[in-house]
Amino acid sequence: MNLYFSIIVPVYNRPEEIRELLESLGKQNFDEDYEIVIVEDGSLERSERIVKNFQESLSISYYFKENSGPGDSRNYGMENAKGNYFIILDSDCILPKQYLSEVKKELETNFVHCFGGPDAADPSFTPVQKAINYVMTSFFTTGGIRGGSTAVGKFQPRSFNMGISKETFENVGGFGRIHPGEDPDLTFRIWKGGYASRLFPKAYVYHKRRIDWNKFYIQVNKFGMVRPILNQWHKGTAKITYWFPTLFMVGLLSSVVLAIMGTLLPIIIFGFYFLLLFFDALVKNKSLKVAFLAIFAALTQFTGYGIGFLKSTILLNFSKREPEALLPKLFFKVK
Repeated sequence: MNLYFSIIVPVYNRPEEIRELLESLGKQNFDEDYEIVIVEDGSLERSERIVKNFQESLSISYYFKENSGPGDSRNYGMENAKGNYFIILDSDCILPKQYLSEVKKELETNFVHCFGGPDAADPSFTPVQKAINYVMTSFFTTGGIRGGSTAVGKFQPRSFNMGISKETFENVGGFGRIHPGEDPDLTFRIWKGGYASRLFPKAYVYHKRRIDWNKFYIQVNKFGMVRPILNQWHKGTAKITYWFPTLFMVGLLSSVVLAIMGTLLPIIIFGFYFLLLFFDALVKNKSLKVAFLAIFAALTQFTGYGIGFLKSTILLNFSKREPEALLPKLFFKVK
């Protein structure tokens, strides 16, 4: 098929992010036509002035709508897009110059109706951003395949760097109201619709998460709470590995208690794990500070996700109420 890309970007109160993203799009080594669709999700700090500065050099459509969440905003963008293949990006992403060329190359070599790409840390990122990026992509934490080089089985794209054909969007529908978790929910529905997904390992983005430790904890805690809901909605998708952060933290606390009582082997095993994590982060980032922060980031990730997962599992299994009534903060209300 003749590919025409529509890049869909929801934004909420982050005009400076849009400027950086558009600057990176202006540096693409991609000669074919494509469009950019910016959807302002009810922001108080609007990006319209920033967008106007790029409209002579890039083909951009700008829409402003009432706040209804990132999923509904992506749907709005796809409904108004002109292309036959949608590339969905978060506003805090920066693209390397070869990004669009790599996407096109992958689709022409082995077409797929849905793809996802990895995220990486640009050298300009802060140590905290690099540490958080490390644990979000590392094989040794919960990142795993998200930062991997090859797809294992069915790849679950994430909406910060995701592609979906117009055909798939029209036949399966778009993102739901749950957030976070709207991207795996859509992926599961794509699979049920008979479409495949694949990882494009070279189509990576620099995911410039503007985040602190508290925001990171809240984010991963919500990730943990969402997963049991998705398991309930999509039978057969649950995996025993989703329990890993909860079991890890229980095991770590138990090992501390056992060490106080004189049994040291369990805490030594956890010590070896953290040493492995430290040296892997050191090799990948070439920074002692990032390596130390990576240990703290991993503990934050496991604690937040593990508590969220356990809380949600208990609520869903011991209550007859619907997930939206039990955990309303995970759902956007769409008018």
